[in-house]
Amino acid sequence: MKRIIMSAWRHALGAVALCALASAPAAAQALVRPAANPCVRPAAGSVVQEPPALRSLQGVLSIRLSYQHTFDDFGRELFCFMTPEGLQNPTLHVRPGDHLMIVITNNLPAGSAPMALNAPNCGAPIMNSTSVNIHYHGTNLPPTCHQDEVIKTIINAGQTFQYNVLFPTNEPPGLYFYHPHVHGIAEHAVQGGATGAIVVDGIETVQPAIGALPQRILMVRDQPVPGNPAPGGNIPDWDLTLNFVPITSPTHAASNDFVPAILQMKNGSRELWSICNCSSDTVLDLQYVFDGEPQTLQLVAVDGVPVNSQDGVQPGAPIPVTHFLLPTASRIQVIVSAPPPTVHLAQLMTLAVDTGPDGDNDPQRPLATVQSANQGRDSNIFAPSIINPGQRVSGRRFAGLKAAPIATRRTVFFDENNDTSTFFMAVEGRPEHVFDPNAPPDIVAVQGSVEEWVVQNRTQEVHEFHFHQLHFLVESQDNFELNGSPQNPAITGQFLDMIHVPYWDGDPTHPFPSVTLRIDFRGNDVGDFVFHCHILEHEDKGMMNIIRVLNVDDFDDLAKRSTARSDTAKGKNTAASKTHVH
Repeated sequence: MKRIIMSAWRHALGAVALCALASAPAAAQALVRPAANPCVRPAAGSVVQEPPALRSLQGVLSIRLSYQHTFDDFGRELFCFMTPEGLQNPTLHVRPGDHLMIVITNNLPAGSAPMALNAPNCGAPIMNSTSVNIHYHGTNLPPTCHQDEVIKTIINAGQTFQYNVLFPTNEPPGLYFYHPHVHGIAEHAVQGGATGAIVVDGIETVQPAIGALPQRILMVRDQPVPGNPAPGGNIPDWDLTLNFVPITSPTHAASNDFVPAILQMKNGSRELWSICNCSSDTVLDLQYVFDGEPQTLQLVAVDGVPVNSQDGVQPGAPIPVTHFLLPTASRIQVIVSAPPPTVHLAQLMTLAVDTGPDGDNDPQRPLATVQSANQGRDSNIFAPSIINPGQRVSGRRFAGLKAAPIATRRTVFFDENNDTSTFFMAVEGRPEHVFDPNAPPDIVAVQGSVEEWVVQNRTQEVHEFHFHQLHFLVESQDNFELNGSPQNPAITGQFLDMIHVPYWDGDPTHPFPSVTLRIDFRGNDVGDFVFHCHILEHEDKGMMNIIRVLNVDDFDDLAKRSTARSDTAKGKNTAASKTHVH
């Protein structure tokens, strides 16, 4: 579905009454001044450069960020997080147990269309069209103020805020990322490029196959196509970039005139590629080809969790794949080999993704042409960061989940109203509604429990399910083939924070496509947080919901109060019935 930028934001605002037009300061911190020349982007066809990186020292990574914007030659609004030294969206390297301290100033212009947020607030009590916050996607952090809380954390223009994020000591080592998560404007910010990688170091100690291989960060992002042509054929709904190098698309639907980025490798080398689909709306199906022949990728991690690492004999083995469907916001880490001299054309590409009758056009296209040569060390890759010689990282945050007893089973589902362009992340047995940050949660769960969720897609376009604060175990992918979609390779039995649910074919005799997930509430995830579709157009238009996780004592108190209210209501009904009889 094509959309007008910011239309979802204005739609969301209409549902909430305003209580005030002014916002309070987010926090008393020294502001971060704007950096010169923000959000600089390379030209199409450029060589892919490694993003700048910052690393923790003695258990702390402390950085200062300025949130800024500019416009490119096509009129697209670009967003970025800039350091005072001029680094754009730096990769943040931390270790399990580290503190990440971020002071951020929102240096955008003052926003419009304010929307009031009920207390408790974290930062400003009003959000508007230029608000920002930071979500630490995939990390297993608590949903508390100044950590990974996104419902009520708001930083408005001119305001400064401090994050103090404590990574668990059992955080799985792997690839995560950060991005703004203000409801209603998330798509626009992420398409503008405001995303950066987080690497929890130590994956080579969990997956020995990696060893001392050089490592490369590859961030795929999407953005509007210049001129906003009608999508179809090889004209996509959204253009892609690779580490900000634009992959330009043809101007005619039948043309194959894509211009990929250039990725350089040393002859005969092997590397670990850490790939993030940091796109707002574009689903990828990654493949590495030599002269048109798919190559085997050794899959070592998905969504930050090394494969086969949580249970069973350790270390777990990598999984060989020849392609991998990568939902929006999902990440994989794979071992690849440089093309030999006999190969004429080596490319990293995405296959076409069928997103359904109501979905976007995601055609097959190259992301990068891979060139190898006899050269010295490539400056565009980095060496692994061994924590200490001989030290291993456990990262077994989800160990035992497969065998844990299930406390509750639930069904949640994606639904849409195409007439009103509204989207729902619905809970079976509850009324459908668009997301409202001031609404109570539709689900209340208890810390320490394990639940089993069936996530259905009742629409005719794909959706990408994301759960904040935790990962889930993929138990099954159901009714995919019946509706004309293949199952996603290599993910059943693995731990993810993103999963693709294909579209329903509309046949009323066919059950809805669904996935069955084992949800892990055994961590430090007490509070209110969200689950949603991570196609951000859908999330901005309402396809998100709130869950509240209580500790055992609070959950028991809630249950007792609910029982007392129920008994009181029954007593009143009985008395009224007797009065009526007389």
